[in-house]
Amino acid sequence: MSHVAVVGAGQAAASLIAELRKRGFDGDITLFGAEPALPYQRPPLSKAYLLGEMDLERLYLRPDHWYEDNRISLRLGQHVDAIDVAGKTLTVGDETVAWDQLVLTTGSTPRHLPAAIGGDLENVFVVRTLSDVDAMAPEATSGKKVLIVGGGYIGLEAAAVCAKRDMNVTLVEAAPRILGRVASPETADYFRELHSSNGVNLREGIGLARLNGVDGKVTSAELADGTTLDVDLVIVGVGIHPTTGLAESAGITLDNGIAVDAQGRTSAPNIWAAGDCTSFPHGEGRMRLESVPNAIDQAECVARNILGAEEAYVAKPWFWSDQYDVKLQIAGLNAGYDRIITRDSGDGAKSFWYYAGKTLLALDAMNDAKAFMVAKRLIEAGRSPAPDAVANPETNLKMLLK
Repeated sequence: MSHVAVVGAGQAAASLIAELRKRGFDGDITLFGAEPALPYQRPPLSKAYLLGEMDLERLYLRPDHWYEDNRISLRLGQHVDAIDVAGKTLTVGDETVAWDQLVLTTGSTPRHLPAAIGGDLENVFVVRTLSDVDAMAPEATSGKKVLIVGGGYIGLEAAAVCAKRDMNVTLVEAAPRILGRVASPETADYFRELHSSNGVNLREGIGLARLNGVDGKVTSAELADGTTLDVDLVIVGVGIHPTTGLAESAGITLDNGIAVDAQGRTSAPNIWAAGDCTSFPHGEGRMRLESVPNAIDQAECVARNILGAEEAYVAKPWFWSDQYDVKLQIAGLNAGYDRIITRDSGDGAKSFWYYAGKTLLALDAMNDAKAFMVAKRLIEAGRSPAPDAVANPETNLKMLLK
């Protein structure tokens, strides 16, 4: 196990190589990244970085010297073309690179609008990489007309940033409501009001028919209801899909991502995977989580297992979203809920607790860190407080942990 090669240079990769060194691995580590930048945080890209409140150096997960100090060979801006499973090599351009253990942390790729409806026009952006946001920032200026396509968290975060930049913002969501796949109607109502109060024109139940342009640059959008909007730029937030092409070409089993076992092994010997690109055992089925905490935790678990820990990864799902002055924190997974318990904690703090019968499944907390921390601990412990106690603003939430 003298050489560990890692393909993909995002959060999972950075966490994995740090854990390997922390745990005493003294062999060679090579990190391949398609982007030229050092591994960096993605969440601030569409928020603090786009707003100009965070500079590039603060985006980096670790400074440049850390990689040299820890003997990490960085191969940035280099695309891995193929994996030879039997020969234990990678093809990188004209070069063949041997490895002893290989980890795929290839992440995910944003869905683009089809070229047939104008998705390839200039000033049509997705939000995923540093280069995406660097290209967008000069166009996202005060007074510009921006169309956001998609009412999930990415779309809503983009709308909030554009509104804060004094842009004229319209958001369209083809489904009946925003956050339709991921949150309750109560949470959607909260964020609908928040965005409307900040001047965003939300158009729910109305899809995009096509984009039109002049000289290759987007100038207008036709909506499914026949409305035509003048636009200067379009930001697309219609979801992501796991980046699995390299694994698929190598014959590695896929199942809503690269299928791994509980310890992070793929179907190919000596090849592991972690982060957004993977699906892993969960309950009676499999799960794929798109979140920073999952990327960190799963990658660190894989690193320990490369070193022989034989440790099963147990996901503890939590997420967050920043919109205007509201921090949304989510604990657990809400699939299968049958009722929502609302708690008003005062001073603008509010939370929605998802129950299935008497079982607490998940929580959405808006500016309520205490509710989030308590619910997260309860969910991870498999404990469910009485709904009446949760709803009562006089209840001391910390007492629910006793």
